[in-house]
Amino acid sequence: MNTRMLIPGTLLALTALAALKPSAAARIGEAEVREGPRGGPCFTIGAREEKLGIPNFQSLVVMDGPRLVWKLTTPRERTFALSADMCVPYGGKVAALPRTQAAELVPGRIYNLRIEARPGVRGAAQLAYHGRFCLVRQPDGSARVRQLPAAEQAGRPAVECSPASY
Repeated sequence: MNTRMLIPGTLLALTALAALKPSAAARIGEAEVREGPRGGPCFTIGAREEKLGIPNFQSLVVMDGPRLVWKLTTPRERTFALSADMCVPYGGKVAALPRTQAAELVPGRIYNLRIEARPGVRGAAQLAYHGRFCLVRQPDGSARVRQLPAAEQAGRPAVECSPASY
């Protein structure tokens, strides 16, 4: 086989692939973080994301920088639709789902969230959703969940999360 013929053909194929527009599935959607029914964070997709399709839940990962804080996964045969009106509570214990031990969340720290999904109801456009959140200490000593807006996700400091703000 003539390798001189393969190289130009390979370059042509790579150039054609690079010219294609990214598919909607390549977009990372926005995860929503809200106060859970028993306090603490609860994770889902937002109503705007749901309009693009309802994904089947695959996994959820919470990170503190490079450190894994909590992970929950579902086997393919036990998946469920993740709509905007439901949420997965932090540290949730469902006997049938593999998970890690949930670390204690510290007020003032910024946490990253990633939800991985499988195509689901109405063909969900995204297969991944990302968000950031923190716990803000209240005057009574309790902590409230605060989702960081997209502008802060892009690198602005989260003054509302810093220990100096309470």
